[in-house]
This record gives sequence, C-alpha cells and structure tokens, in this order.
Amino acid sequence: MCCAILSTVLLMTLTVQVRLCREKTSKNVYAMKKLKKSEMLRRGQVEHVKAERNLLAEVDSAYIVKLYYSFQDEEFLYLIMEYLPGGDMMTLLMRKDILTEDEARFYIAETVLAIESIHKHNYIHRDIKPDNLLLDRSGHLKLSDFGLCKPLDSSNFPNLNEPDYTSGKVTKPLPDTTWLSNPSAPRRTQQEQLSHWQKNRRMLAYSTVGTPDYIAPEVLLKKGYGMECDWWSLGAIMYEMLVGYPPFYSEDPMSTCRKIVNWRSHLKFPEEAKLSPEAKDLISKLLCNVEQRLGTKGAHEIKAHPWFRGVQWEKLYQMKAAFIPEVNGELDTQNFEKFEEVIFHFPNWNSNSKFIQVRPMEKESMDEEEPVQGSFLGMLPPKEGQPSSHSSVPQERHQPRRK
Repeated sequence: MCCAILSTVLLMTLTVQVRLCREKTSKNVYAMKKLKKSEMLRRGQVEHVKAERNLLAEVDSAYIVKLYYSFQDEEFLYLIMEYLPGGDMMTLLMRKDILTEDEARFYIAETVLAIESIHKHNYIHRDIKPDNLLLDRSGHLKLSDFGLCKPLDSSNFPNLNEPDYTSGKVTKPLPDTTWLSNPSAPRRTQQEQLSHWQKNRRMLAYSTVGTPDYIAPEVLLKKGYGMECDWWSLGAIMYEMLVGYPPFYSEDPMSTCRKIVNWRSHLKFPEEAKLSPEAKDLISKLLCNVEQRLGTKGAHEIKAHPWFRGVQWEKLYQMKAAFIPEVNGELDTQNFEKFEEVIFHFPNWNSNSKFIQVRPMEKESMDEEEPVQGSFLGMLPPKEGQPSSHSSVPQERHQPRRK
C-alpha cells in the first residue's frame, strides 16, 4: 500500500495526530491516525491501543468507524480508517446549541445501537462523549476512539468519595468548589451556563487533562465497573443535546468530578429547558446508581423506554438523518476544527513499515503478524473468551458482567 499524505489536520493532541491521506492506486481517501509509541508506553496506553485495533477488526457495524489498515515503524503506530466528513457531534452541538427532541432521539438511538454493537463483543468503551461520535456525509452517526483518547487521570482529584447511603451514616456531599468560591453570586441561568460551556468546551476537549463530563461515577471512583458505565455517558450526552451543556459541568474538572460522584445532589433540570416528562425520565434512569441504571440487563431495556416510542430500530440507518452536513467533495474538511500546520514526518511505507489489511473475512491473518522492534504492539486479538476494555483499572476488577 502506498499513500499520499494530504496537508489537512483533522485532529491533533499531545499523543495523536489525524490527517487525510489518499491511496495512490485506488485514489480512496482515508483518515490516518498517527500515534507516538514512546508516549503510549509512557502513559501506559499500550493495552488501550491494542483494544481499539482489535475491536475495530472484530466488530462489523454500520455504527462503528471502519479500520482498513494498521501498521507500525520504530517510532509510530498508524491506523488507516474511513474518513467521515460530517465532523463530530461536539461541533454540531456548538453550532446548534441545543437539539429538538426529535433530532436528539435520532442520534441517541444511533448511539444506543453503536454501544450495543461493542457490548455484544464484550468490549467497554468507558469514554463515550460527543467528540467521539462522528457523522458520515449523510449525517448518520458512528462511534470512534476506542481507547486512543487520553484516559482521565483522576489521581490528582482528591476526596472523590461519594456518600455512603447503605451504611446509615450519610456524609454530606462535597459541594461544587466553583460555587463556594463566590457564594454571593447568583446561579447562572440556562443561557448563561450554555454560553460559558460553549466558550470553554473546545479548550477542555483538547487539554492534557481531558473533560470528565461524561464519565460514570464508578469509573472516577475506580470501584470496578461493567458495561453500565457506557449507558451513563449516553445519559450525559442526551442531557447536553436537550439542555445545551452537560449535567455536571463546572469551570474546572475537579469540581465536575465531585458533582458526578455526588450526582444525587447535583442532577437538576433547568426550568427554562422544556423537556418532555419521558425525556427527563430516561435521563434520570441513565444518570443514576449502577444497580438501578437502565441498560444493566442489556440495550433492550433502553430501546423499550417510552421516549423511543415509534423508533424503527432495524431501519434507522436507512432513514434520512436528523442533520445533513454540508460536504463539498471527498476532501472537504469544513466540519472539522482547523489546526495549525506542523512538520509531519512520515515513513516510506514500502520499505520501513509493516502493515496489514483488515477485512472482515481475513481476521485470522492478524494472528500471523509479528511485532516490529520488540513487542510494543503484537496487535493480536484477545484470546477467545477474554474480555477487553479500555481502562487502566486491573482487568479482574472491571470485567463485563455476565448476563
């Protein structure tokens, strides 16, 4: 395989760079993720990267971004994936502020199907957020970034202890430190909170810490968790779609984390937001304790909720999307954030890099791949019966619950 690297940068963080590339033979356009292996090792993300590659090779779903090639050289790992020119849900929400319930229903339903497809393969995403929900040129949604986004390092957030409601000794929940810093200031209206969130969300998304707004409390508390944590994220995204900002947003990540683990005191619906009773009920049943959370027994619990009444789940991908992005040609990147150009060193693929092509009918060939320069990424699928996930928590603590 030989590709020409196009100049457009789609995403750039401290550890990941995504660019457009075109295969010289077929002229097909792809998105190329380039990851620095030394940074992956330093951050302890090798297993996260393996998990993403394995999941994308295993799962064949219209709601999951497709992986076509993976290879590596001495310095970098490369994933060649389908290019989705519609941008991401974060950008869409920044442009529209809020969605109608019909618009939100369409995208939340497609997200349910995306999450269900990875859960069926025994994977947990753990970090679903609007920036990981990409739109194709028709406006349909696909889930991406299975472990490559930096995990939130909550080790620097002290006192993330939720009240013990089972012992009979209920401690007072930790308050929002931002609110306490100026107790005489009036609480923000929905529009003021929306304006503040819009101003800060892009900065938070690309910061070294990341945004914890969509992460389940059990993940932050490192208590061990299962697939239910992804349904919490769904509830937080649904809230943002309908209200305009995440349910536990604060000016700093530590305050957000404290609000999340003390969600009983902080989950509120602003009076100005005209949500239907069914929408409020679904959000409340997703943003709740693990044992009571909708989806614990499977995605069918969520699909059966009254808010989804009338949704034709099997025909969703054939329907007209709630939003049709403007796409002018296969190289159009107007729906993505513009990044400053940087010097981009890329190896000679034909001589220095080892790559394989991933096709649904050729998954067995992955077992034959030999690691390059030691064993950084053997890129082998998990052994049969062994679950995979994307957390730094020891495996035995967060295996998906067997139903």
